[in-house]
Amino acid sequence: MADYSFCPMCAAPLALLAMEEDGGSKQRLRCAACGFTHWNNPTPVLAAVIQYQDKVLLARNAAWTNKMYALITGFMEAGETPEEGIRREIKEETNLDTSGLDLIGVWDFQRMNQVIIAYHALAHGEVKLSPELVDYRLFAYDQVRCWPAGTGQALAKWLRSKGYEPEFMELPRRD
Repeated sequence: MADYSFCPMCAAPLALLAMEEDGGSKQRLRCAACGFTHWNNPTPVLAAVIQYQDKVLLARNAAWTNKMYALITGFMEAGETPEEGIRREIKEETNLDTSGLDLIGVWDFQRMNQVIIAYHALAHGEVKLSPELVDYRLFAYDQVRCWPAGTGQALAKWLRSKGYEPEFMELPRRD
């Protein structure tokens, strides 16, 4: 849960309170003074398995300390559909245009309080990475290694749809 201590509406202290509207047992951060509720709902995140030059394009984020390559992802913005959002993210992060887009599926990613909406994108053009990304690689379908959480599940499902049984990598433990 977010580290809110005070109400953003009236600055009174927030407290974990249960209310009848939530069945009486679910506690949420609420303001007893003005009635504000911090819902802490999951954030929609868009992801793309990019098929480019008949390979899978994976990229490495500049903020990551490890050398892992992953799908292009981004937050959906107000006023756009998920399809518009993933097309925008692909263009912003890779400079590629999208000529085909198909929904792969939707996954919960509770560790980050997110819902991942994943698409397969057929992309073309010349790759020019945004400053958010430091590198990209193209992988043959039978050479992609999936990760066991979040967007890795979307990649695995898409590979299966192409007739490839995905191989999963082990992630380092977070003790």
